[in-house]
Amino acid sequence: MSVRLQGQAWLDDPATAAVFDALEAVGGLDCARFVGGCIRNALVRQPVDDIDIATRLTPEQAMAALQAAGIKVVPTGLAHGTVTAVSNRRPHEITTLRRDVETDGRRAVVAFTDDWAGDAARRDFRLNALYADRTGTIFDPTGEGVTDALAGRVVFVGDANTRIEEDYLRILRFFRFFAWYGRSDPDAEGLAACAAHSGGLSRLSAERVSKELMKLLAAPDPRPAVRAMRDAGVLERVLPVAVDPAAFEALVDLDDDPVLRLSALLPDDPAVVVERARGLRLPRAMEARLTAAAEGPLDPATEARSLRTLIYRQGGQTVRDRLMRGWALQPDQADVARTALFRVETWPVPRLPVGGRDLARLGVDPGPETGRLLKVFEDAWLADDFPAAGHLDRLRALVEASRAPTG
Repeated sequence: MSVRLQGQAWLDDPATAAVFDALEAVGGLDCARFVGGCIRNALVRQPVDDIDIATRLTPEQAMAALQAAGIKVVPTGLAHGTVTAVSNRRPHEITTLRRDVETDGRRAVVAFTDDWAGDAARRDFRLNALYADRTGTIFDPTGEGVTDALAGRVVFVGDANTRIEEDYLRILRFFRFFAWYGRSDPDAEGLAACAAHSGGLSRLSAERVSKELMKLLAAPDPRPAVRAMRDAGVLERVLPVAVDPAAFEALVDLDDDPVLRLSALLPDDPAVVVERARGLRLPRAMEARLTAAAEGPLDPATEARSLRTLIYRQGGQTVRDRLMRGWALQPDQADVARTALFRVETWPVPRLPVGGRDLARLGVDPGPETGRLLKVFEDAWLADDFPAAGHLDRLRALVEASRAPTG
């Protein structure tokens, strides 16, 4: 029984129709089909962000056809048969049907083919090995892709061990797709294969690993997937640090930020967090945020005065992260936590009201003494809860005290 997609705006998008028209002008009808995620997401009623197309045309033929139709085309991955057509400013990734000639667990050497079933056989999961023509009629070469998507099953195409040995990143993709699309328990065969081959993750680049991890943590509820990763011995390969999972479990209900969720899977030890972040080659801004959050959860009941000092010294993002982690550990403090978070979001952080020029006017020469006096002033200003007036008098008193004879 054939299945046809209905009510999908992207099927009738003129920009996409222009791409199909260009390819079919050279390759004829059925030379191109939608593939993968757009079909899967349409079936399970999730947003469709990317439009991927598979074609029988070679990359060179596809590029020539698109250019002849006046569509911009970028050779984004010719070695693997991929070009990107930009039609009406919307990108469409177009990949020639292919089969693996050689794999080493990290990358594959491919040969192009015109066989839809052969192309499907080299894909990772059955719910991703789906194709649809421009009318929305779905083609399911494995015979199980549609039912898997609708049932929330993530099952490898063919033999799970073979698929993983072709590319060890598929271990993390298994858990990532389970986090986004899975229901009930993960596929037992796939889970066992991931556990058996988890050592292969060390052969992957850190960037590929961290990208999959962050996508997983961005799922609406990544907890079942993270539990499965921990049970299979996969999580310790990615995050080889022991933490109490309770904080992460509770935090997921409070916030959908993947960086904050990752912080709850890391220890409250800035030095360890820096090492792990650099091991994963995370962006420096993310590393800095995770390191700051590793100062530890913050009690939601922290008094307003102390909270303002922390915001001033650490920044609103850090204080918010630490408060969220504190709230996760004290779920009964919801009202107090919300009040504290409101303060973080609404308090206008003041700037230090004096500077080097003010000290120069008081006769202090630029140099180490300027820095020392400003630091003393700032500490007193924070201790007095950021008074709004009397700054120059306070500064003058500091200068005069510094000049007073001692002993």
